[in-house]
Amino acid sequence: MNMISRDERKKQKGVKKFLLSFTYAIKGLKYAYRNEQNLAFDVGMSLLVVIAGFLFKVSISEWALLALTIGIVLSLELVNSSVEAVVDLVTEEYHPLAKVAKDTAAAAVFVSAVASVVVGLIIFLPKIIDLIF
Repeated sequence: MNMISRDERKKQKGVKKFLLSFTYAIKGLKYAYRNEQNLAFDVGMSLLVVIAGFLFKVSISEWALLALTIGIVLSLELVNSSVEAVVDLVTEEYHPLAKVAKDTAAAAVFVSAVASVVVGLIIFLPKIIDLIF
């Protein structure tokens, strides 16, 4: 593994540094997808929503809302995983503030997931009702 010190990374400029930032992000996505069960579930649900969007022929504005809510949920899931990793790095012992950090990060994911379900219901429920009746 090519390890670059923090000082050496700071010295890097331009396109190389910019492109390296993408490789770090992709590595983070791969790690989280392989190791975080909730992220894998969220990705699966996102794929189902995209398929439903094609089947129900959602409008461009509905696609925008779906993309935004999917992005928010997945992003917060990644932030939650980051918070958990940092807390675990700092302390292996139980600490009330560690619990607060982990619980509130998980709550952020939960709130965004509930909001995304509401958005999904607003978009898809009328289409499902029209299909049934």
